[in-house]
Amino acid sequence: MTKTITFNELRAIKDSLPDGTIHCIADELGVSVETVRNYFGGQNFKDWHSCGLHIEPGPGGGIVVLSDTAILERAMQFLDCAEKAS
Repeated sequence: MTKTITFNELRAIKDSLPDGTIHCIADELGVSVETVRNYFGGQNFKDWHSCGLHIEPGPGGGIVVLSDTAILERAMQFLDCAEKAS
């Protein structure tokens, strides 16, 4: 399932995640930490970690099409838990 989101929205989700969440998501999904960081807009591709996103220029930092939403879905679960704990 694909999802379309603005780059700024994607970065806001990443910036809202509790400390250590990126590492937890990587461990749970069996991907590298760099892959998760790249998914949220990082650009460290020296180890060729594809992250299943395509960015087009546009408003809100551009439009991002996510071909795999597993990382985003897990991040949203972490945010929901953090919100309920507050």
